[in-house]
Amino acid sequence: MQQRRILIVAALCAVAAVGWAATAVLMSVEVKKAEIRDTPSPLGDIVSSLGYGDRVSVDQQNGAWYHVTKADGTSAGWLHSTALTKKTIVMTAGSGAQTAASSGEMALAGKGFNADIEKEFKAGHRDIDFKCVDRMEAIKIAPATLRAFAKDGGLTPGGAR
Repeated sequence: MQQRRILIVAALCAVAAVGWAATAVLMSVEVKKAEIRDTPSPLGDIVSSLGYGDRVSVDQQNGAWYHVTKADGTSAGWLHSTALTKKTIVMTAGSGAQTAASSGEMALAGKGFNADIEKEFKAGHRDIDFKCVDRMEAIKIAPATLRAFAKDGGLTPGGAR
């Protein structure tokens, strides 16, 4: 009787493992540098990064964030979906990361803004001094500081739903 229980539990574990493996999706990083975070939030600490063309396995989703595992099987953390594609990226000499967008550029492009649009806007508005904007864009704030600010202000990542 005890052996039968052990066999049933082992069979259930095997079925669960096969089911989990079947649901994992392989994807490629399509930005120059993808920042892996410890939580599914832009305020999460950056724990590592991946480069253009790196393959990952998506094993969980939380909104627009994917929990990914690196190709070597190590759990990486959370990556925003805009940094990934289901296509397999094949690197060839003279192509790839030099022309790929960064994750920040991808986020701006998703909002309809990119370097070409900025250049065009500046050309049409020569009377405006953009030095202050450029200085603000250069400011870097640590994720922990942003989280503390959001907590103190009662803010939640992603806004109200």
